[in-house]
Amino acid sequence: MSELHPAIGKMLEKYDLSTADKTYEALREILQEIVLLGLYRAGFFNEAVFYGGTALRILYGLDRFSEDLDFSLIEPNKEFDLSVYEKSIVETLQSFGFEVNIHLKNQEGVIKSAFLKGNTAQHLLNIKAPDDVIAKYGQGRLVKIKFEVDTQPPLAFQSEKKTQLLPAPFMIHSMTTSSLFAGKVHAILCRNWSSRPKGRDWYDLVWYIANGYRVDLTHLSARLKQSCDWQEKEGIKIKEDVTEAFVLELLKNRIASLDIQNAKRDIEPFTSDAQVLDIWSREFFLSIVESLRFE
Repeated sequence: MSELHPAIGKMLEKYDLSTADKTYEALREILQEIVLLGLYRAGFFNEAVFYGGTALRILYGLDRFSEDLDFSLIEPNKEFDLSVYEKSIVETLQSFGFEVNIHLKNQEGVIKSAFLKGNTAQHLLNIKAPDDVIAKYGQGRLVKIKFEVDTQPPLAFQSEKKTQLLPAPFMIHSMTTSSLFAGKVHAILCRNWSSRPKGRDWYDLVWYIANGYRVDLTHLSARLKQSCDWQEKEGIKIKEDVTEAFVLELLKNRIASLDIQNAKRDIEPFTSDAQVLDIWSREFFLSIVESLRFE
């Protein structure tokens, strides 16, 4: 069995590893952070910013796990080539003891995608996971991390540089919390739900409001004008002048259609305390959006 890399040991200290599920989530998040280091070393953050739920989790302390790595180019570029960064990601993961494969997808579309896959059993061995954890997750299962880059993003967002010290010192270019909040409000307003709404979106909305963050109205306006599938499907036209009152109106309409129970089922695997969802109701969400603040 290989020796535990000191940096990985240090990273593991912040996690609750009391169950197999929690240990698996810790492994996936550590791999995400090493991917970010590999991207930094290849100069990726000169071209792109980090956003989405994983950015919120890793950089700003969101108290739930997140699956994917989402990025937006700083300037639109139809010729952006994600494969340029593949070698650095693989080599950086190898340097910490993790063997992976990367499969590029949708390289002709606006959203460039890739899937990182690794042998879960071997990776759990690398972090000295207990035998029962390896037995549960090691039966031919692959740990997977999806990352996507929006090559034609709505702009007018705010960004900042965030320093990370583990697994090695590096810097991430990220959207600010206000622009991240704008992206989350856009997802709530515009995402087409099938049978199960994204409870993670609503969980994050509560987290943003509870922590006093404001919505970047300029960036939200740019996102709404670029695309808003659900509102368009409902025959609701996005106004040229997106005001705070208009956003609140859209949110209240969306809450009216929310399937609360299915939203809870979506978020439950990603949070350690399902009791925080007991209060969820249409009345609850209508009350908290009244506290929404903009900048």
